[in-house]
This record gives sequence, structure tokens and C-alpha cells, in this order.
Amino acid sequence: MTDDLSSGDALLSDALARIQREVDAAMAGFLPVPDDARAPLVEAMRYAAIGGGKRVRPLLTVATASMYAVSRDAAVRTGCAVEAIHVYSLVHDDLPCMDDDETRHGKPTLHKAYDEATAVLAGDSLHALAFEILSMPETAGDPFVRAELTAALAAASGWNGMAGGQMMDMAASAGDYDLPTITRLQQLKTGALLGAAVEMGAILGRVPEEGRGHLRAYARDIGLAFQIADDLLDIEGDEQAAGKALRKDESAGKATFVSLMGVEAARMQARALVDQAVGHLAAHGDEADLLRSLARFIVERDR
Repeated sequence: MTDDLSSGDALLSDALARIQREVDAAMAGFLPVPDDARAPLVEAMRYAAIGGGKRVRPLLTVATASMYAVSRDAAVRTGCAVEAIHVYSLVHDDLPCMDDDETRHGKPTLHKAYDEATAVLAGDSLHALAFEILSMPETAGDPFVRAELTAALAAASGWNGMAGGQMMDMAASAGDYDLPTITRLQQLKTGALLGAAVEMGAILGRVPEEGRGHLRAYARDIGLAFQIADDLLDIEGDEQAAGKALRKDESAGKATFVSLMGVEAARMQARALVDQAVGHLAAHGDEADLLRSLARFIVERDR
């Protein structure tokens, strides 16, 4: 894990390793394999949800919640709901009708390992699992908190969030997108779910809506930095380290931050956004150090 952290940040390295173990264990608990014809579906869900990914979104939820003395178990469960949405989106994005990818996290994509129909059902079921987790009293004892968590994740996932951004992305190859349009696209496709991960940690901590502005600003800035870093990795990265095909946007002629700004300007912009994101946490002390480290990790990662 430390290979991903050029700053040698031990705090973040340990936190990433821990959240990966916790999410894997929780997902395994949420997805017992039944002894009937549904078994291949659940096995496919486990294939997609266990043992892969950086788990940045659950860690954002846990790191935010920890600032407000939320129980670790509740925060991890909520982070798993966010991750289930993220994983479902990857399963569907990889399908031949979307991005048509063959590898994800260094292994065959779900529709390659199983089949397209199973991949569609697995994605649908992971989407449903996210809201099932949020509806459980074990996630939050207060039904009003559960309702607010559900509303936040639903808004970030649908037409006015991640799915809407994906629709804009699908149209990007046929259109001439300028920088404001690409920024809006990525605020929806990538930023909305990252923002929800942070906001849901604050909801668990019962932070009133008017007190979350600095966290929303932090999430907005890291969301754009995250996508710029992705665009840079697509141009400069190593496919083996990334665990997926790279340079597809360039070959498809899609407009990206890098194609519109150039490599060096994009890199400088990502770093500026990270500095700005860290600045939004100025009112917090050491309790926000993990969020600060996560922001820096976004532009230092190699996958």
C-alpha cells in the first residue's frame, strides 16, 4: 500500500489497509451465498464487491464520521452502502453497451468472468443492497438519520448525480465539450458520490445541514482533483498498476481535463484543488488529518 503514497503517509496507509479489510468483511456478511439457483448471482456480487478497489469512498465516510464521534461500525456500514453504489456503477460501466472493458482491478470484468445478464443483475442487486444497508437499524438507530442518509445517496446516484454524469460522458465522444461542460460532467459522474460519502459521515454525526458547507466544499474540490488525476493516469499511467485498460478516452476522441488544459496545467490544477480542499478544513484540528491526507493521496496515487 505504501507504494501508492509518495509522501510515505503512514496514517493514510494504515487507514486504507484497515478500511479495505473492514469493507471486505462487511460485504461478505451482507452477501451470504444461498443454497439455490440464486447462488451465481450472489457469487458475482461478491466477485465485484470483495477484494478490489482502493475504498476511498468508505474511508471518506469513516474519516468524516470519526470527527464527530460516530461509532466505527455505523460509519463502516454506511461506507459500504456508498461503495455498493460505486461497485454497481463499475459493473454496468464495464458492459459492452457502455465502456466495453475487459479488466477491472487487475482481473476480468464481471461480464467476462460470468456473463452479461448476470452482470446486469449483479449491478442491480448491488444498487438495491446499498439502500437495504441504509434502512437497517444497525446502521443508524434514528429513523430520521436513516432517511437522510438514504436521500443523500439516492440524489448522488441518479439522474442528477452519477448516472446523469455517465450519460453526459457517453455523449462526450459525439460532442464538442468545453471546460465548463467537462467540469459539470465530472462533478456529477465522479464528484457526486465522493460528496455523498463525506456528507453521509456528517449526517451520521448529526451535523446540521447549515454546518456542512465546508465539508461540501472539501468534497467538491477533491472530486474534481480526483478526476483530473484519473485523466492524467489515463495518459501517463501503467496499465498493470492501474489494473484496467488506459488511454481509451484519447483513442475515442473524448474531451478530458488533460486534452483541454494540457498535462502540466492539469497537474497544477489538481494540486491547487487539493490545497484548496485542505484549506476548507482549517477550522478542524488533528481530527481532520485523515481527510487532509486523503486529499493529497488523490493526486499522488498510481491507480
